[in-house]
Amino acid sequence: MHHYRRVEIVVGAFVLAGLVAIAGMALQLGKVGGLGEQGYILTATFDDVGGVREGSDVMLAGVVIGHVKKVTLVDSDKAKLTMQINHGVELTTDAIASIRTKGIIGERFVRISQGADEETLQPGDAFDDTESAINIEDLVSKYIFSGTSD
Repeated sequence: MHHYRRVEIVVGAFVLAGLVAIAGMALQLGKVGGLGEQGYILTATFDDVGGVREGSDVMLAGVVIGHVKKVTLVDSDKAKLTMQINHGVELTTDAIASIRTKGIIGERFVRISQGADEETLQPGDAFDDTESAINIEDLVSKYIFSGTSD
């Protein structure tokens, strides 16, 4: 009987350590209830975000610098992205936010292109310049139907 109790205690300790490790990773990723999140908020308005969702990456020079916190509809025909940018990342006031796709049919993300301004965006600021998602279906249909108008 005494041997079984020690085995149960060891197994319980390992399970507890695993749960603590999982909770720590979740907090560090900032996905659990807003705890552990770091950074500042910027917004951008697009004609079409092409499927960007909450949690989508925000990238600069191919490096993830933040994520999309919220996607909302504004003015009944525009999409507004609220993005959390990591502390220490400074973006110029003339930076451009554009919607891109990872690979040919991969997930959508927000690509930031730095500008030449000396000034930087401050928490709560909005991007002045944005480039909406390229809709492949629209391009294909435009190409197909453009040849039949003769």
